[in-house]
Order: sequence, then structure tokens, then C-alpha cells
Amino acid sequence: MPRAARRARGFTLVEILVVLVIIAIVVAMAVLSIGSSGRDTQLDDETRRIAGLMGLLHERAVLEGRDFGVRIEPTAYEFVVYDSIKDRWLTIDQEGEFRRRQLPKGLSFSLELDSQEVVIKAVDRTFNDGQPPPPPQLAIAASGEGTPFKLTLARAGTTAKASVTGDAFGKISVLYSSAPAARHT
Repeated sequence: MPRAARRARGFTLVEILVVLVIIAIVVAMAVLSIGSSGRDTQLDDETRRIAGLMGLLHERAVLEGRDFGVRIEPTAYEFVVYDSIKDRWLTIDQEGEFRRRQLPKGLSFSLELDSQEVVIKAVDRTFNDGQPPPPPQLAIAASGEGTPFKLTLARAGTTAKASVTGDAFGKISVLYSSAPAARHT
């Protein structure tokens, strides 16, 4: 039988094995990107970011001897600093890490102060009437002391939640999501 005719009959074992290895690699990458734990990684990442930024803000308050705060909205948060000369809270705009941040789509906040749920309202950004924006719900004094709080992030339509808690001495704790991000029907 000529060599060309033998080649036209099918694939060699090596070719089939190469294809199977490629498929296995693609499947493994897909499983790793989805996450096998069922945890909401976006929720956990945002929780980790908030906890880290609040920890940095506590350190900065002590080092600079200034009062800082966090203004919480239903789906956003921003960091503010108290200006004693103007007697008002000013947004920290100049620094990238402390800029105003919008939560990823589908995430929202709930806030507890002294074990009481606080109604979180969106801040009116027009400020046309000359009124300053509202004060922050969470304050961090120059001494390092802060407002005790529990800030919970939740994914809409799921049971997935994660929370950041802080005590009066500036200790920040994080509880990551343990509920799968499966939607309720």
C-alpha cells in the first residue's frame, strides 16, 4: 500500500493524545477560573480591598495626626478627611487608592453601628444649595480610635455575603463569603 493511502486512513495515536492533552488543559483552566469552592470571588476581592484600605486609613490617621472617615452609599464608598479650618469633611480626590469607588454590579452594602442597622442613602452629588455633603458614617480619629461597625456586602439574588468589622481601637476583621453564588429562582 502506498504511503499516502495509509496516511489518509485516520489519525495516529500521537495526534489523538496531543488533542486529548490540549482539551484537558483547556478544561482545567476553565475549572480554575470558575473556582471549585463555589465562593463569590468578586465579593471576596471587594471585601479584601475595603478592609485593606480601612487598615491603611487607620495607620495614616495616627501617622499624620488627622481625622479621616468613610462615607458609605448603597453601592459605593469614598474616603474623606476632616479639614478643621473649613470645619467640614472633604473628599480625598488626589490619591488613587482612596478615590471614590463604585461596587461591582450586583453588590450592595448594609451597615450596622452599635448592632443597629443603619439606613444608607445615596449622596446627592449636585451640592447646588451650598450644603456640604453629609458626614461619614465611619470616623477614624487621629488617635487611631474609630467607629465600631459591621459593613456587609451582599450579592443581589443570592445568599452570598461577606463582611468587614472594625472595633473602637481600629482592629479590622474580615469574614469572607461561604455561600455559593448560585441564583435563587
